[in-house]
Amino acid sequence: MPDEQWKVLKSGSDIRGTASGNAEQIDLTNEMVKKISIAFAVWISNSNNIKYPSMTIAVGNDCRISSKRIKTCVINSLTSVGVKIYDCSLTSTPAMFMAVSSLTCTASIQITASHHPAQKNGFKFFTAKGILSSEDISEIINIAQSGVFPHIAKEIGKVKPINMMNYYSTKIKNVILNFNENEHKDKPLSGLKIVVDAGNGVGGFFVNDILNNLGADTSGSIFLEPDGNFPNHLPNPEDPIAVTELSKAVVDSGADIGIIFDTDVDRVSFVDSKGHIINKNKLIAFVSSIILDKNPEATIVTDSVTSDNLSEYIKKLGGTHFRYKRGYRNVIEYAKKLNESGIDCPLAIESSGHVALRENNFVDDGAYLAAKIITTLMKMKEKGISIEKITDGFIDAKEQIEIRININNSKVITSGRKVLMHLKDFSKEIKSCSLENSPEGVRLKFRARWQEGWCILRQSIHDPTLVLNIESYVNNGAISILNSLIPFFKKFQFINIDEINEQVNKLKNSNAISVGV
Repeated sequence: MPDEQWKVLKSGSDIRGTASGNAEQIDLTNEMVKKISIAFAVWISNSNNIKYPSMTIAVGNDCRISSKRIKTCVINSLTSVGVKIYDCSLTSTPAMFMAVSSLTCTASIQITASHHPAQKNGFKFFTAKGILSSEDISEIINIAQSGVFPHIAKEIGKVKPINMMNYYSTKIKNVILNFNENEHKDKPLSGLKIVVDAGNGVGGFFVNDILNNLGADTSGSIFLEPDGNFPNHLPNPEDPIAVTELSKAVVDSGADIGIIFDTDVDRVSFVDSKGHIINKNKLIAFVSSIILDKNPEATIVTDSVTSDNLSEYIKKLGGTHFRYKRGYRNVIEYAKKLNESGIDCPLAIESSGHVALRENNFVDDGAYLAAKIITTLMKMKEKGISIEKITDGFIDAKEQIEIRININNSKVITSGRKVLMHLKDFSKEIKSCSLENSPEGVRLKFRARWQEGWCILRQSIHDPTLVLNIESYVNNGAISILNSLIPFFKKFQFINIDEINEQVNKLKNSNAISVGV
């Protein structure tokens, strides 16, 4: 496979590719999966001086239509060089991080493509230190591409089936049980009505194995059965169709709260009892208010696409808001560094719904956060207070837009940098606009009363595109900000303005520009 095709498989700190559908478009073939799997074992051996027969690797998968094929190939490849395997079957990604310590194994692999469409799949790799870094993934891809692998072992590694989700569900259940202070010790969630949208991913266990067992009323929950075709909506907590479905289910059933997971349950968003979505900036405000209540004056690390109003809200709560680079791994690693330097940082949270708490080893774990939120809900309901009161005082944007701008030439990185560099100069030509500090890309603040908001243009971590995020606090402000930038984008032949307009029209038609829809 040419170098460029190998590079496409790298997606931040994951590996992702096309795994089903048109045979000519599939890049995660059995041969590729074999090379990547063995390359991971080689990487472990090189990094830790461990011989292959001394390794035990746990392997789990989400429910995608290609996951079983890929898992079989992974297991056959690793056992062929003597590696022992724990076959963890259908699992969430946080459970596979837990597997490293719970099963006392060398490392683990989760086969998933997170929130991406059904034809996609990929890998997330874990050691005792956590998920691998972007640099680690590059090394594994280089090893796979080199084809320098160990010989077939004289003794094939053994495979042991493990129900990892039993271990994980017990852990999540205990988060709620350990908080329990009411008379319903065995059924502490009695009296709570909770609606869950699992998006036909792995998250149905949260209802079946946890909420129902603890006494919650989960009638009205939707799409709990795993189905790798994702027949109802994209398995994405930010998907407008998914959000609308959950909001309706919460209101129709009179639930106290709604919870929506992505496919592998490392991301989550919520819906309050009135059907309003709690995601992005509001989710960060929501979680920050809970964390800062017990950790006054702490620092909250987020990604770069968070609002000025969020910073002000965290400041009013006594905390410090620190924006860092987009990418859940970047946010988590920076939070860890702050703690190592003596700064109290209990929360790393990306606006996409990746939430990592220090008390949970900084694993981005949607189910763990959901359990924490439920314990807060229990406490508030006992006092007759609704969950939406948590974010009293936080003013969210009225409108949000995310536009993905394709660079239509072969020099994606160079061309992207050129656009960002020239945007800084162009911003001086826009009235009531100022350049702000940002850990990545170019961030602009707009002060005109018909715009009043901000935008950030940055290079995507996962795709060969530029990403433009816009927020405004006034009606029609987001489109007004975008219109101020269109003359700038027209200067570049490799940017197609029609593609931008097409995305805007889709957002308008789905009512996805207004926050909370």
